[in-house]
Amino acid sequence: MIKPCERFLSEGQGYFGPRENPKAETHCNVFDWDQLRMIKVKGTAKLFPPDEDVECPVLAQFADFLSPEVTAVTVDDDGLLTGISTDPEEDDTMFIAIPSSKSWTGLDPAWTSRHTMTNLGALKTLFKFNVIEKPRRLRMAWDEMNALKSLPPHPNILPLDRIVLEDVESRVVGFTTKFIPGGTLGDNLAVPLRFEWIQQLTQLVDFLNLELGIMHQDIVPRNLLVDPDTQKLVLFDFDWVASGENGLLEGRDDVAGVVFTLYELITNETHFTSITHWDRKMDMVQSLPEWTCTRELADTDVSTLRNFLNDWVATRTKADGKVDMQRYLTAPNRITWPELPTPLDYSVPFEMGKTTDGEPWMVTGPRSRRVAMGLGQYCFRWKRPPQSRTKRWTIFTDNQT
Repeated sequence: MIKPCERFLSEGQGYFGPRENPKAETHCNVFDWDQLRMIKVKGTAKLFPPDEDVECPVLAQFADFLSPEVTAVTVDDDGLLTGISTDPEEDDTMFIAIPSSKSWTGLDPAWTSRHTMTNLGALKTLFKFNVIEKPRRLRMAWDEMNALKSLPPHPNILPLDRIVLEDVESRVVGFTTKFIPGGTLGDNLAVPLRFEWIQQLTQLVDFLNLELGIMHQDIVPRNLLVDPDTQKLVLFDFDWVASGENGLLEGRDDVAGVVFTLYELITNETHFTSITHWDRKMDMVQSLPEWTCTRELADTDVSTLRNFLNDWVATRTKADGKVDMQRYLTAPNRITWPELPTPLDYSVPFEMGKTTDGEPWMVTGPRSRRVAMGLGQYCFRWKRPPQSRTKRWTIFTDNQT
């Protein structure tokens, strides 16, 4: 179940008049991660001041009771529901031009399965997908699928299971991985920390960085699991992955990721996660005289872990203490993949408005879902009932039981 504080995402407030006027009509588009749909919340500037996202808790009051056909709701200045709309013109959901499987060079049919969503009781695989039309998110989804498909089997990497295609046009809507129960090391503080897991993590990072030229760029406790069958540490969530300089971001190197991860695992202190990556330096925690341990250590002590970490960091850094990126950039067996293709959907022109001469102003590129549907373009629909009304929503592929 999605945490209530993480369920809704506001795209901000749109004002029809001065935002300083409390009576100005205000529209707020809110994405519901539970039902996977956009709902427009309408009211006044008195209730919806700029940048406060009041619309999220307002919608949360009644989101589970709205019909799937509702595209917009109206509330009064107390946040109480006064009206609903099912008008498709109220739907500002952006069209996602999902790449076709045909644009994926070398995609083996054995790696693909058709999309099926069924309300079942047992979770077999996890389905990861992107439902928001944002250039960065689309790129991340593409990179992660390609990286996982290309990585060699490794006991400390959660492997790709299948690329998932939708049923109508064989578009790539996501992928599945093995489900590992027990939660992440970031969620489950009761799991005693083992020295061998830190050894496995540093060895894995060296393999990814120095052998394959891959930078995970998001090594944090929430992306670490322990496989109950093997008792090995497992890294997942490669959506920030970089190959060489392609996708590489300042301050997100994996060496720093391991340092801050071990500090958080031992101390449960998350202060440093609020510091932007480019302002965060490993020495901030390595130089601390004491790491207060709040987690049980199974077979070691804090001093041993810190000494091991410091010795490993020394093998990956230069004399000035900075990570030696040249070794990463010259990795002998770098994994690469093609750039995210521009779907043909974007070449279909649509009318954005009128010119000063009254002629149609035709453009190509991103468009709303209602515009795409008006042009006869296929739109994959993600909507599902609220999880509060189901036992569990599980994604299965057609070759699994």
